[in-house]
Amino acid sequence: MLEIKYIRKNLPVVEQSLKARCADVDLGTLLAADEKRRTVLRELEMLRHRRNTVSDEIAAIKKAGENADSKVADMREVSVRIKSLDPKRAQYENEIETILMGIPNIPHESVPVGNDESDNATVKKIGTPPVFDFSPLAHWEIGKNLGILDFDRAARITGARFPLYFGAGARLERALINFMLDTHTKNHGYREVLPPFIVNRESMTHTGQLPKFAEDLFKLEGWDYFLVPTAEVPVTNIHQNETIPEKELPILYTAYTPCFRSEAGSYGKDTRGLIRQHQFNKVELVHFAKPETSYQQLEVLLNHAETILKKLELPYRVITLCTGDLGFSAAKTYDIEVWIPAQNTYREISSCSNFEDFQARRGNIRFKRTGQKGTELVHTLNGSGLAVGRTVAAILENFQQPDGSVLLPEAIRPYMDNMKGITR
Repeated sequence: MLEIKYIRKNLPVVEQSLKARCADVDLGTLLAADEKRRTVLRELEMLRHRRNTVSDEIAAIKKAGENADSKVADMREVSVRIKSLDPKRAQYENEIETILMGIPNIPHESVPVGNDESDNATVKKIGTPPVFDFSPLAHWEIGKNLGILDFDRAARITGARFPLYFGAGARLERALINFMLDTHTKNHGYREVLPPFIVNRESMTHTGQLPKFAEDLFKLEGWDYFLVPTAEVPVTNIHQNETIPEKELPILYTAYTPCFRSEAGSYGKDTRGLIRQHQFNKVELVHFAKPETSYQQLEVLLNHAETILKKLELPYRVITLCTGDLGFSAAKTYDIEVWIPAQNTYREISSCSNFEDFQARRGNIRFKRTGQKGTELVHTLNGSGLAVGRTVAAILENFQQPDGSVLLPEAIRPYMDNMKGITR
């Protein structure tokens, strides 16, 4: 969330940011409500000062045995006026808060300006997409033929866009979770956490899912709780309303959670397979950093996510999202896209973002520099390390064999009793 003071002082910057993001926000209404609020606050301050001053005078008059009725009557009128102004102050503050909650973060200066995903910039490509001497199958066909994926039964159990794994498929999903967590904790210095899979409204608001993206969430009936759309929400909120000592930064957490998304607005997209599900598993990476090091940490985070794909020998590319494709809370985002042979294209498997102090301001997450007074907002970052279902899809498609079997990358074999591949 942006501060109203920042918007007042940097209005051209905010207007340019909204234009670059193709975002429609009524700044005029916001600034008008802010001016009204400040007018009310000035009058309230004056009235309260007057009340305090006259109260002292009344006490002195009464102590001297004199009549203070006129001043007492005057103070009654002042109190009535204060009571009438307080609801107006609250009304204007609510209006300001509502509009502020809908203003996206300011893009970092290095983010390319563009309208949509077609304007994203490719940073690098790693690995060579496989060339097959047979017609490659889509992962849902491979999974069905091997008896490890069954979307028809999953649909009967629940509905569309839910997976059902069997045998080596279920084992591969579990193996990848453990492989990712082990890599990040043993090699990259992350502390593993296992957070709640259900969060409250405040936590969703702190990370920016609410109020703007309510339709994308699964809400529990009868409770003001939500199923997590990503581990970013509970893990970032570990330090809500806390002040972190400077010596503890940066803090690196990794967590596995199932993720639940309604996928509102994605009707007709990726209706088959593991690419876009209502429920999927993901290993998340979350950083808390000092402002002056957060963009260095973004590169570190990106490298950690890339390492998983390199170890699994999967071809991928890294792109920088343009302003029009940037997420609501992010100041800068790298997307990692893995090669999906059946679609003959790269598909997102990780999104690594620096939110600067946008989330920290909402969640009141601060740090204190050693030997200095006062506190500052931390910078928060997160990225997938990786989306597990999409990793399964990439392995099945990139390592498929002419006989319908699938070779397993060497890095994952120790997690599957050294199986070399999956056969019927």
